[in-house]
Formats: sequence, C-alpha cells, structure tokens
Amino acid sequence: MIRRLTAEDHQQVFSFLRQDPSFNLFIIGDIESFGYDADFQDVWGQFDDAGSLKAVLLRYYDSYIPYAPGDFDADGFVRLIRQTAGPSSPIQLSGKSEVAEQFEERLPLGTKRTLYFCECRTDEYARQEMGAFAVKKAELADVDRILDLRRRIAEFETRPSSRDMLVKGMETNSARTYYIEQDGRMVAAASTSAENSLSAMIVGVCTDQEHRGKGYASAIVAKLVCDLLAEGKMPCLFYDNPAAGRIYRRLGFRDIGLWAMYR
Repeated sequence: MIRRLTAEDHQQVFSFLRQDPSFNLFIIGDIESFGYDADFQDVWGQFDDAGSLKAVLLRYYDSYIPYAPGDFDADGFVRLIRQTAGPSSPIQLSGKSEVAEQFEERLPLGTKRTLYFCECRTDEYARQEMGAFAVKKAELADVDRILDLRRRIAEFETRPSSRDMLVKGMETNSARTYYIEQDGRMVAAASTSAENSLSAMIVGVCTDQEHRGKGYASAIVAKLVCDLLAEGKMPCLFYDNPAAGRIYRRLGFRDIGLWAMYR
C-alpha cells in the first residue's frame, strides 16, 4: 500500500530514514524544514502488510527523490509522479543509483549524471589539513562576494535563483559558507546545503585560478568537516573528478555508493 505521509507518521518515517542517513539527507532536510503539509512538497510511503515502511518518495516542487533499502513498488511511485509532475518534460529525479535507475524505463527522465557519493566519519585527517589559514564564516553581507567568486570560475554555473538560495540557506540555518580572503578579496570558498539534524552536503568548493595549489580549498573543507562533526552532523559530498576524489579521501571521506541525477 502506498499513501501520503503525515505528521502522525513522523516517528516511523525518521526511524526508517535514519537507517541510511547520508543518502537520505535531502529527504530528511526537506521534511525537517517544511514538514508534511507544504503545498510545494509531498511525501509518500509504501507499507507492507504488517504496516512497516518499505519505501519513501519525496516531491519537492518539480523534483523527485525515491528511497528504498530493498524491493519496492516502482510502478506505484511512477503513477504518483505522473499525477503530480508539471507539464514540462523531462522529469527531474535523483537518488541512490540502484533506486533511481529503476525509473529509467518507466518515465521520461532528463539527462543522467552519475556521481560518487562519500561521507566523512572522523575529523582525524581534516585537522591535519586545516593549516594556519584564516578560514571565515560568511554572513548575509557576504552573499554577493560568494556569487562574484563563483562567476569568476569557469566550471561554475550561477543561476538567477542562486542568490535567493544562499540567503534562504543562511536564514534557515540549512546552509553555510566558509571562505578565505586575500587583500580583502574572497579567493576560495565552500558551502553546505541540505543541512539537517543528522548530516550536511558540502557543495560549491571553489578557488580562484591564480590562487590554486595553495591548499585553500582543502583547508576550508577541513574546517567544515570539523565543525559539522562537532555538531553531530555527518559531512557528505558528491564528486566525479578523480583528482577531487583523491583530495577528499585525504581529508577522511570514504565512498559509500553512487548517486544518479536526471535533469
């Protein structure tokens, strides 16, 4: 049976999602931030005959995240997605690769991108990488400086909504940005997104071209790792660049699987 979840299901839902907190950080974060009644968000659950949860599907605006630790009713979730998806195509969906890939032949999905998903359970290695750099935490007044840094870097795509997302993240404590500056100019930064009570995703790791190779990005990510773990939050991140993967492993991150995105 599949049905919409409500606040009355919250304890059971979180017990279920906590079994895999890193892969579920987006679902957990959105439920903690917006609950079960927001008009832009729906959460459905599949239950077995004994009333235990088998799978969860989140809709956040026009994007969907399914999760299941084993077999689940993919066709039932497909019907819900078709009923609630907007008229635009392709459908945006993401999730643990072995779960998300079950929708490939069932829905008109966007272009696929597969990323390594890793988490860091210890700050032992990060503490060795922090160095003597002055890593600062950005405030609301720094938002335009963060965007200016990202615009200077060819690999980064800044969208019209980027500023609002940064502001909203800081205001709701669901995101933060740490940075290093030289002569008053921000030259390297890294952010979090989807921070929740259990975990946080590290994103937006960037350094000005002329300041690369100095260890700035490693020091900032190391500081994030130490602070997040001290707060009881598991640091997670995606990567698809082998060179970046080597740096993150040096900081204590370990691959735990793959994440598939369809956009």
